[in-house]
Amino acid sequence: MLASLRNLPGQLGRLVDLPARIEAMCRAGLVDPTRPDEAMRSMLAVRRLGPIAGAAWIAARRYGAATALVDEVGSLTYRELGRRSNALARAWISAGLNADSVVAVLCRDHRHLLDCMLAGAKIGAKVLLLNTGFGSSQLADVVRREQASALAHDQEFTEILTDVDQSIPRFLAWVDDADSALDAPTLAELIARSPDAGLRHPPAPGSVVLLTSGTTGTPKGAARQLRSVFAATHFVERIPFRRGESTFIGTPMFHATGLSQLIIALALGSAVVARRRFDPEQTLRAVQDNRCTGLILVPTMLTRILDLPTETRDRYDVSSLRVILTAGSALPPDVSDRTLDRFGKVLYNLYGSTEVAVATVATPAELADAPGTVGRTPRGCVVRIYDNNGRRINEPDASGRIFVGSELSFGGYTGGDHKEMIDGLLSSGDVGHLDADGLLFVDGRDDDMIVSGGENVFPVEIENLLVARQDVLDAAVIGIADPEFGQRLKAFIVPATEGALDANTVKDYVKANLARYKVPREVVFVDELPHNQTGKLLRGRLAENEAADERDSG
Repeated sequence: MLASLRNLPGQLGRLVDLPARIEAMCRAGLVDPTRPDEAMRSMLAVRRLGPIAGAAWIAARRYGAATALVDEVGSLTYRELGRRSNALARAWISAGLNADSVVAVLCRDHRHLLDCMLAGAKIGAKVLLLNTGFGSSQLADVVRREQASALAHDQEFTEILTDVDQSIPRFLAWVDDADSALDAPTLAELIARSPDAGLRHPPAPGSVVLLTSGTTGTPKGAARQLRSVFAATHFVERIPFRRGESTFIGTPMFHATGLSQLIIALALGSAVVARRRFDPEQTLRAVQDNRCTGLILVPTMLTRILDLPTETRDRYDVSSLRVILTAGSALPPDVSDRTLDRFGKVLYNLYGSTEVAVATVATPAELADAPGTVGRTPRGCVVRIYDNNGRRINEPDASGRIFVGSELSFGGYTGGDHKEMIDGLLSSGDVGHLDADGLLFVDGRDDDMIVSGGENVFPVEIENLLVARQDVLDAAVIGIADPEFGQRLKAFIVPATEGALDANTVKDYVKANLARYKVPREVVFVDELPHNQTGKLLRGRLAENEAADERDSG
């Protein structure tokens, strides 16, 4: 009862915001105010099929001949996409899969990934999206824990699936070597030989399970739930996506960012442009060739594009871009500034996570005026700052733990546990603050904080300072156990040119710009830093390597 009363302001706020949210959906083209019958039909489709297949079904009905997907094979229309998933769904039903099944999918971004997600929804199954960067033991553990009934995978991943239960039926998605002996039926064959007529709606819509990054053990499953058809405003209110355009999705679609933007693009009847592997120059070529208006990236991808030689970047006409959206990891202020200078006022930065979904969005104007901000909440989202005792912090610029409320927040991990909650809001796991204008800033991960000599240090502040230098490509700072200070700071730097930078220069630079206790005691230069596929720095891996080195030296 008390929790319900605490949530009442948020519920009332969503009701008050409803007219503005409807207006935002109309402006984007998600809803036609002159066709309430179509709006009702769309709502029913999403309720019966879920957000992915529901959005694709609506687009096939409205824009059947329009391009839905462009990948390395070619293009597919919305009508073709619908028929392919009908055929695959029928083939899977013939193979014994049904609404009680869990279909694990290990695919890069291409047509067969969409085939699997849509077909799974049409039979009411649970689709488990596996991370293509996981190791063999992680994958086997996840497949076992989630009780997968079948596995669809790209041929390239065959070897890392050796630990997965061999009795689970397998289907090959992308095939690199068609002349090799194939030990499983291909999705292309199943689609080609199965009827593609429509199916009855499943008894309940299928669901999608995303996985956490898994940087500290076995990844957790986070089931996505659509609680409101107005959740789309989390994306279209502050980001000017429009109907019938073209979006290049560079982020993996097994991740929350890529998946959410896939759904938005389908709902808008836009073309999705995808490639199996990210290449900065080929991304610009695809944007040019498909006249993309949207480009979805993680910050490390954007950095790689900015780091291309000027003559290479200028070779491609990307003037069609109206939105460059980054998400998935922290956007350094320097990268933000460089993007605005190079591409104009088109950069948007989304802050959220697999669990909380959308928290805030920063617009180009906000990024220009307040570099480093992650922006404001869209209508329907709530962000609050709490101290370590669970008391809300209302003072501007006071740092605390970030908690988020969203209609797209997950309902708990598939293993049964949950994120910490206060007043109905989920912990993001980050520490941050709101400024006097209500803009949110993320100071760092709660578990990344380093206590050195009694002072609290968030490494991201130092890292952002370092990567702003032209002679630094990447940087990471961690805490190393120290008998005198508790922890000492150690910086790992990827220099732009080998031998052009020394440790004392780095230390003097930090000392000139930040407090003395934030100066790294040690500086080492490395060829690269570990990042996961969504661009997040694997700080824990650096710490593990350091601990192992100390044990070996001891």
